[in-house]
Amino acid sequence: MYTQQVMDHFTHPRNVGEIPDADGIGEVGNAKCGDIMKMYIKVKDGVIEDVKFKTYGCGSAIATSSIATEMIKGHTIEEALELSNKAVVEALGGLPTHKIHCSVLAEQSVKAAIADYYHRQGIDPAPIVGTIPACEGECHL
Repeated sequence: MYTQQVMDHFTHPRNVGEIPDADGIGEVGNAKCGDIMKMYIKVKDGVIEDVKFKTYGCGSAIATSSIATEMIKGHTIEEALELSNKAVVEALGGLPTHKIHCSVLAEQSVKAAIADYYHRQGIDPAPIVGTIPACEGECHL
């Protein structure tokens, strides 16, 4: 049912935690569906030098959060904005159809953190990141 990569990222998640002085924080999901992802990024010279996550949810939600952090760490903001849920699924070697929404949340949490980063820099994130609500402190989708 789950690939070895999914099980590895679920049982040994990478980059778990918070960044107290994060440059951007994004939170997506809701308690109703059971999956909530919070992504923290630290940016230096346009590069994501550190990224952490906290996820409340199923094994697929944890695995997609973990792999997403690995996929953007050390990359530019522009490269991180190209992250898609499809790329997350492929990096994990696949997900069951009923768990694809977890990969969408991973993509959205990265983009919400970047939107918050832009907002803190005084840049309107909507033209760059897409349609998002106004950010007040932290961005939530």
